Amino acid sequence: MPICADVTVFDISEANRRYALELAACAGIEIEYIVGDIYEIDVNTYQHQFDVLYLEGGILHYFHDLEAFTAILFALLKPGGKLILSDYHPVKHCINEESHYIPRYFDQDTYEENIAYQSHFDPAEQADFPKVMLRHYTMSEIVNTVISSGFTLAQLDEHRGWNGENIPWEFTIVATR
Repeated sequence: MPICADVTVFDISEANRRYALELAACAGIEIEYIVGDIYEIDVNTYQHQFDVLYLEGGILHYFHDLEAFTAILFALLKPGGKLILSDYHPVKHCINEESHYIPRYFDQDTYEENIAYQSHFDPAEQADFPKVMLRHYTMSEIVNTVISSGFTLAQLDEHRGWNGENIPWEFTIVATR
């Protein structure tokens, strides 16, 4: 028996929307894809609409107000709903490609960086890419903000580096409303 679900995606990228809708069409499924700034969505329209919120792929560093972001997530979930957040571990931004420690774990500043995966594009194309402002959080900032937003923390897992390195490279939080 196939598993069926209504899927809604919130994202700021129109290009990601086009790609996701093409992929969904090839798979013979439909998804709702809303492009915009999550801080600006009409929370009343989507309040208590979702059973599960799944966030992954290193997104937290793009949000400069983690409390406001998690408050929106809490509002979107139905009572009893589940938040699954999988992201880069905060230690990851403190280790360079040569595995040397960069002492910035507790820094709270935002800084300018290249767009994710920019290096995978032709150098001529890269010149036209805008820069993004990032803010990295500590693990305690992330966990405590999830809890203070009203979620009940059910599980926190840390994951090794992508090549099995003995360094926490990603984490997953499971929390309920």
